[in-house]
Amino acid sequence: MLMRHRSGLALLAGVLLLVAQLAQASNVTITVTVIAPLPCVINSGQPISVDFGDDMSTAKVDGSNYTQPVNYTLSCTGHTSNAMKLMIKGNGATFDNELLLTDQQSLGIQLLNNGQKLPLNSWLNFSYPNIPVLTAVPVKESGASLTAGAFSASATMLLDYQ
Repeated sequence: MLMRHRSGLALLAGVLLLVAQLAQASNVTITVTVIAPLPCVINSGQPISVDFGDDMSTAKVDGSNYTQPVNYTLSCTGHTSNAMKLMIKGNGATFDNELLLTDQQSLGIQLLNNGQKLPLNSWLNFSYPNIPVLTAVPVKESGASLTAGAFSASATMLLDYQ
């Protein structure tokens, strides 16, 4: 038994030596171009807040009631192009990934651009200074009953050149 164990160790050492001899090293060169940040400020650097109020009835949440504006500002200086794109990045609701996830099951937030559905995590092209007119509306899952109480959701607004 002891002999076999030593033979196995010798064989393993031989394989490791062979693998070590086959291994090669190579240098990796990485080239990066650093660009200037977009010379724009969204909402003066402050959070964007949408308040649906305190009188929202769970029975009336239907994807059109309680629509609220997403009020924000966009200030760009020294930019070289007016062709821009905007994205609302966030987690999708479990019942529809184009709706923004809320902390209440069966409730999502539909974002709209000029009344048209704006899917989450999709770029929207526009020409500055004509910024997209965004609204938000609560949507409940079909056939679901909502629980009364506060809810919240969060997303990130991204801006870039086209």
